[in-house]
Amino acid sequence: MAVNETRFGLSKKEITSSTDNLTIILGSEMVFYVKMRNYHWNISGNSFIELHRLIEEQYKKVEFLIDEIAERISKLGGKAIGSMQEFLKNSVLEEAKTTTVGQKEMLEDLWNDHNTMAKKLREFIETIDEETSDLVTVDFLTSVLESHESMGWMLKKYLS
Repeated sequence: MAVNETRFGLSKKEITSSTDNLTIILGSEMVFYVKMRNYHWNISGNSFIELHRLIEEQYKKVEFLIDEIAERISKLGGKAIGSMQEFLKNSVLEEAKTTTVGQKEMLEDLWNDHNTMAKKLREFIETIDEETSDLVTVDFLTSVLESHESMGWMLKKYLS
Protein backbone atom coordinates (compact mmCIF):
# COMPACT_ATOMS: atom_id res chain seq x y z
CA MET A 1 0.00 0.00 0.00
CA ALA A 2 1.73 3.14 -1.19
CA VAL A 3 1.47 6.27 0.89
CA ASN A 4 2.00 9.81 -0.29
CA GLU A 5 3.57 11.48 2.71
CA THR A 6 5.77 11.01 5.69
CA ARG A 7 4.23 10.91 9.16
CA PHE A 8 5.52 10.88 12.70
CA GLY A 9 9.14 10.91 11.57
CA LEU A 10 8.70 7.79 9.42
CA SER A 11 9.67 7.75 5.76
CA LYS A 12 7.26 6.71 3.01
CA LYS A 13 9.17 3.44 2.69
CA GLU A 14 8.86 2.75 6.43
CA ILE A 15 5.16 3.55 6.43
CA THR A 16 4.60 1.30 3.41
CA SER A 17 6.42 -1.57 5.14
CA SER A 18 4.28 -1.16 8.25
CA THR A 19 0.95 -0.72 6.44
CA ASP A 20 1.62 -3.65 4.09
CA ASN A 21 2.24 -5.96 7.04
CA LEU A 22 -0.70 -4.53 8.98
CA THR A 23 -2.95 -5.15 5.97
CA ILE A 24 -2.09 -8.85 5.98
CA ILE A 25 -2.78 -8.99 9.70
CA LEU A 26 -6.09 -7.16 9.23
CA GLY A 27 -7.19 -9.58 6.50
CA SER A 28 -6.18 -12.55 8.63
CA GLU A 29 -7.96 -11.27 11.73
CA MET A 30 -11.17 -10.70 9.75
CA VAL A 31 -11.09 -14.23 8.34
CA PHE A 32 -10.43 -15.53 11.86
CA TYR A 33 -13.30 -13.43 13.24
CA VAL A 34 -15.77 -14.80 10.69
CA LYS A 35 -14.61 -18.35 11.42
CA MET A 36 -15.12 -17.81 15.14
CA ARG A 37 -18.61 -16.42 14.54
CA ASN A 38 -19.38 -19.46 12.38
CA TYR A 39 -18.26 -21.84 15.12
CA HIS A 40 -20.05 -19.81 17.80
CA TRP A 41 -23.32 -20.07 15.89
CA ASN A 42 -22.94 -23.73 14.96
CA ILE A 43 -21.33 -25.43 17.93
CA SER A 44 -23.42 -28.08 19.66
CA GLY A 45 -23.01 -30.92 22.09
CA ASN A 46 -22.43 -31.57 25.77
CA SER A 47 -20.26 -28.50 26.40
CA PHE A 48 -22.39 -26.16 24.28
CA ILE A 49 -22.89 -23.35 26.80
CA GLU A 50 -19.28 -23.32 27.97
CA LEU A 51 -17.81 -23.40 24.46
CA HIS A 52 -20.39 -20.98 23.08
CA ARG A 53 -19.25 -18.47 25.73
CA LEU A 54 -15.53 -19.22 25.24
CA ILE A 55 -15.71 -18.65 21.50
CA GLU A 56 -17.80 -15.50 22.01
CA GLU A 57 -15.20 -14.14 24.42
CA GLN A 58 -12.48 -14.78 21.85
CA TYR A 59 -14.28 -13.32 18.85
CA LYS A 60 -14.98 -10.16 20.87
CA LYS A 61 -11.25 -9.84 21.59
CA VAL A 62 -10.44 -10.34 17.90
CA GLU A 63 -13.12 -7.80 16.94
CA PHE A 64 -11.39 -5.25 19.18
CA LEU A 65 -8.01 -6.08 17.60
CA ILE A 66 -9.46 -5.65 14.10
CA ASP A 67 -10.57 -2.11 14.89
CA GLU A 68 -7.20 -1.24 16.43
CA ILE A 69 -5.31 -2.64 13.41
CA ALA A 70 -7.46 -0.70 10.93
CA GLU A 71 -6.99 2.47 12.98
CA ARG A 72 -3.20 1.98 13.06
CA ILE A 73 -3.20 1.72 9.27
CA SER A 74 -5.21 4.95 9.10
CA LYS A 75 -2.93 6.74 11.58
CA LEU A 76 -0.01 5.92 9.30
CA GLY A 77 -1.84 7.45 6.32
CA GLY A 78 -2.93 4.19 4.74
CA LYS A 79 -6.38 2.94 3.79
CA ALA A 80 -7.71 -0.11 5.59
CA ILE A 81 -9.11 -2.82 3.35
CA GLY A 82 -12.82 -3.36 3.82
CA SER A 83 -14.30 -6.08 1.61
CA MET A 84 -14.51 -9.83 2.16
CA GLN A 85 -12.64 -10.32 -1.11
CA GLU A 86 -9.78 -8.13 0.14
CA PHE A 87 -9.75 -9.81 3.54
CA LEU A 88 -9.48 -13.27 1.97
CA LYS A 89 -6.82 -12.11 -0.50
CA ASN A 90 -4.68 -10.68 2.31
CA SER A 91 -5.17 -13.48 4.85
CA VAL A 92 -2.69 -16.11 6.00
CA LEU A 93 -5.68 -18.07 7.37
CA GLU A 94 -8.35 -20.02 5.54
CA GLU A 95 -12.09 -19.85 6.00
CA ALA A 96 -13.91 -22.62 7.85
CA LYS A 97 -14.76 -25.19 5.21
CA THR A 98 -17.93 -26.46 6.83
CA THR A 99 -20.32 -25.86 9.69
CA THR A 100 -20.75 -29.56 10.47
CA VAL A 101 -17.51 -30.29 12.30
CA GLY A 102 -17.51 -31.40 15.93
CA GLN A 103 -16.48 -29.44 18.99
CA LYS A 104 -12.96 -30.88 19.13
CA GLU A 105 -12.30 -30.12 15.45
CA MET A 106 -13.57 -26.55 15.88
CA LEU A 107 -11.33 -25.94 18.89
CA GLU A 108 -8.32 -27.54 17.19
CA ASP A 109 -8.91 -25.36 14.12
CA LEU A 110 -9.04 -22.22 16.28
CA TRP A 111 -5.95 -23.35 18.20
CA ASN A 112 -4.08 -23.86 14.92
CA ASP A 113 -5.13 -20.42 13.71
CA HIS A 114 -3.90 -18.78 16.91
CA ASN A 115 -0.56 -20.52 16.33
CA THR A 116 -0.43 -19.39 12.70
CA MET A 117 -1.21 -15.83 13.76
CA ALA A 118 1.48 -15.93 16.45
CA LYS A 119 4.06 -17.19 13.96
CA LYS A 120 3.16 -14.55 11.36
CA LEU A 121 3.05 -11.78 13.95
CA ARG A 122 6.57 -12.69 15.09
CA GLU A 123 7.74 -12.54 11.46
CA PHE A 124 6.05 -9.18 10.88
CA ILE A 125 7.38 -7.73 14.13
CA GLU A 126 10.89 -8.76 13.13
CA THR A 127 10.48 -7.37 9.61
CA ILE A 128 9.08 -4.02 10.75
CA ASP A 129 11.71 -3.76 13.48
CA GLU A 130 14.52 -4.41 10.99
CA GLU A 131 13.18 -2.30 8.10
CA THR A 132 11.79 0.70 9.98
CA SER A 133 11.97 2.83 13.07
CA ASP A 134 8.21 2.32 13.61
CA LEU A 135 8.44 1.39 17.26
CA VAL A 136 4.76 2.09 17.89
CA THR A 137 3.66 -0.54 15.36
CA VAL A 138 6.21 -3.02 16.73
CA ASP A 139 4.89 -2.44 20.25
CA PHE A 140 1.28 -2.66 19.08
CA LEU A 141 1.87 -5.93 17.21
CA THR A 142 3.59 -7.34 20.28
CA SER A 143 0.36 -6.75 22.20
CA VAL A 144 -1.63 -8.44 19.41
CA LEU A 145 0.77 -11.39 19.64
CA GLU A 146 0.23 -11.60 23.39
CA SER A 147 -3.54 -11.67 22.84
CA HIS A 148 -3.24 -14.61 20.45
CA GLU A 149 -0.93 -16.46 22.81
CA SER A 150 -3.43 -16.00 25.67
CA MET A 151 -6.43 -17.04 23.62
CA GLY A 152 -4.54 -20.01 22.18
CA TRP A 153 -3.45 -21.07 25.66
CA MET A 154 -7.09 -21.11 26.80
CA LEU A 155 -8.06 -23.36 23.90
CA LYS A 156 -5.09 -25.66 24.45
CA LYS A 157 -5.99 -26.05 28.13
CA TYR A 158 -9.51 -26.99 27.12
CA LEU A 159 -8.22 -29.53 24.58
CA SER A 160 -5.77 -31.13 27.04
